[in-house]
Amino acid sequence: MSKHVFKRAGFLAAAVGAAGLLSAGVASAHVTANVYGPQPTKGGYGSIFFRVPNEEKDAGTIKVEVTLKPEYALSSVRTKPIPGWKAEVVKSKLPTPVTTASGTQITEAVTKVSWTAEPGTKIAAGSTEFQEFQISAGQFPANVDAIEFPATQTYENGKVVEWNQPTPASGEEPEHPAPSVKLAEKTGDGHGGGHGTDSKATSEESRAASSTSDDTARWLGGAGLVVGALGLGVGAGATLRARRATAVSSKSDTEGTE
Repeated sequence: MSKHVFKRAGFLAAAVGAAGLLSAGVASAHVTANVYGPQPTKGGYGSIFFRVPNEEKDAGTIKVEVTLKPEYALSSVRTKPIPGWKAEVVKSKLPTPVTTASGTQITEAVTKVSWTAEPGTKIAAGSTEFQEFQISAGQFPANVDAIEFPATQTYENGKVVEWNQPTPASGEEPEHPAPSVKLAEKTGDGHGGGHGTDSKATSEESRAASSTSDDTARWLGGAGLVVGALGLGVGAGATLRARRATAVSSKSDTEGTE
């Protein structure tokens, strides 16, 4: 094959790769709800991260507000402190009491969580920065497959963007989809059932963190074994080369004295 053919192939691969990056950037420009570690279960507790990218060219994001539907009856919601951002958790009295999977009757639940940037803080203008806002919440409802978190993003120029459109059954993503998280089926070992207490939520988080730490330790251990094996191989090779060089030198000296 000629050099021209290789050049054309390389240019085509680069163009396809660039197009993939651009499409990924567009798809990830939405406010999303993410889970790192075990998936929250129906009737259980878990941590959710709201990833908020900035989209305005000349304005930064200064406030993010997440709405929790009253029918979810989330009685326990905690926020993780973020330097430069003030978090607020709002509870409201429910129109109708909701009974959780553990049998607890909830009459008041969290309906809104917001993060407001303090002076000098914001998600910078342009499309190069994002921020993640974490909550620990529960008990999640046991009668739904996924929970939605309609969000509002406010920019420093006064523009407000609502991320509140539900994704239809067809799966086709709307222009401003509401962040959502799928709930796993409750396991038979009692995990995820909970008793509507903060201690249960903390236990779930500790379990998730422990699982992540174990996976990281296994990975690092495996990597260490590979590096060690490579080191032994290199050392053995060097030793063999040194022995061969010594043998050749010795032979040469012997032949010279005969």
